[in-house]
Amino acid sequence: MRFFAILSVAAVGLALTVKRDAATVEADVAKISAQVTTLDNAIVAFPQTGGSLVNALAIHTDATNLITTLNGAVVDVAATPQLSEDDGRTILSAVEAIEPTILDALTQIVVKKPAFQALPIGGLPALILQDLKNLKAATSSFANGLITIAPADLVDEATQLAQDITNAFDPAIAAYSS
Repeated sequence: MRFFAILSVAAVGLALTVKRDAATVEADVAKISAQVTTLDNAIVAFPQTGGSLVNALAIHTDATNLITTLNGAVVDVAATPQLSEDDGRTILSAVEAIEPTILDALTQIVVKKPAFQALPIGGLPALILQDLKNLKAATSSFANGLITIAPADLVDEATQLAQDITNAFDPAIAAYSS
């Protein structure tokens, strides 16, 4: 058992020392985009009445998968050197393309709150609140990492985008906090 613990620590250490590049970050953004779309589609498809616990828990699973991907992307960004102008613009554009889907998912999760509250499991709104908080934290960490490696002339634009996206979580978090 101790061997596996040592092996795990060594693997994590090795992962942290492996250099990443813009292509890795672009692939992360593409995966994040796909998972945001999956999450948004699941929330939109959840009915205003008569929804199932299985579908609600699938939304939780989608959120958890996205959090895991975002956290992995944070590690990749931290191991990526300063981006070139072209790579920085490509990545910023890809993140900008995700923003409307994120905003839709956050709007829809608020709209669907009564449907989640109506399900026979009382803790579901609290679970969604925790998912929202974790998603905001992971999104913020990823955005801050991207800002750190962005070319100087894109920092202001990236910072504004990051603020717009992370602030969009606040109404949803407030809705599920009450």
